[in-house]
Amino acid sequence: MTKLRWGLLSTARINRALIPPLRASPRNELAAVASRGRERAEAYAREWSIPRAFGSYEDMLADPGIDVIYNPLPNRLHAEWTIKAAQAGKHVLCEKPLAITVEEVDAMAAAAQQAGVVVAEAFMYRHHPQTLKVKELVGRGKIGDLRLVRGSFTFNLTHPGDVRLDPAMGGGSLRDVGCYPISFARTIVGEEPVEAFGWQMTGPTGVDEMFTGQLRFPGEAYAQFDCGFRAPFRTHIEIVGSEGALAVPTPFRPGLDEQITLARGEETQTITVPGQELYLGEVEDMADAILLGKAPRVSVADSRGNVAAIVALLRSAREGKPVSVNG
Repeated sequence: MTKLRWGLLSTARINRALIPPLRASPRNELAAVASRGRERAEAYAREWSIPRAFGSYEDMLADPGIDVIYNPLPNRLHAEWTIKAAQAGKHVLCEKPLAITVEEVDAMAAAAQQAGVVVAEAFMYRHHPQTLKVKELVGRGKIGDLRLVRGSFTFNLTHPGDVRLDPAMGGGSLRDVGCYPISFARTIVGEEPVEAFGWQMTGPTGVDEMFTGQLRFPGEAYAQFDCGFRAPFRTHIEIVGSEGALAVPTPFRPGLDEQITLARGEETQTITVPGQELYLGEVEDMADAILLGKAPRVSVADSRGNVAAIVALLRSAREGKPVSVNG
């Protein structure tokens, strides 16, 4: 079996989540890391026992010994370096959000198609058995007709120099954590929203530090969510139907064993979902796509829909009125 050789594009903190599944997977291996300076790359490689280090991103992209690039760069750099990697013949797993605009997503898709490589967004929760079970229960009509998906993702961001507060790098809470409840709602509804309405609380740098949003889907299904950097750590998803409701207490970072609840009338059922290592799913999904030709679970078209919703919500917050979601 061919082993895919992965290169980490930068020494970003999120790399720590991907290193263990890459080492646990029989079809993948961590081969290299790149930084903007050789000293930093070599120090990181020694720390994490990575075989090779590159002193520039360009050098790693040019190396024929690398098959897959993991792109955890700041949001504003996702499109630029994913396109460069694709043009170099590398497959790319890119952190969320895939891009800042739908035009960037389209450019990434075109580059991937022209080069014949796989590009996928790293929404790790989408591959977890809990998410698949929730989708299955809703699809089987266990809560009746879908009415509403409610969610939240907040935490207190205390470091003032964090890149997530930098507007030049595509910062803001909506892109960083709001993308999760938006993605979850779109996944459950199975359609793209047609209208968005958002409110934001901006901070000193001008990015949204708290955001509350609503999405309207075809068939009168709705989503409501809040996200932000100025509240305690909170995550949840509630899915409401005409006959019942599902509660998902740990929707975005589920573990090895999670419990969801299904309420119908006066009865409440607790469902235990055996899980897996959180980031293993996206690594194996890339291997399936590259080695077996399977479609990635998170397609570029799917990611485009999420970006379109984010763009519409930000526009609505700026304009103070509902706006159409133009995918």
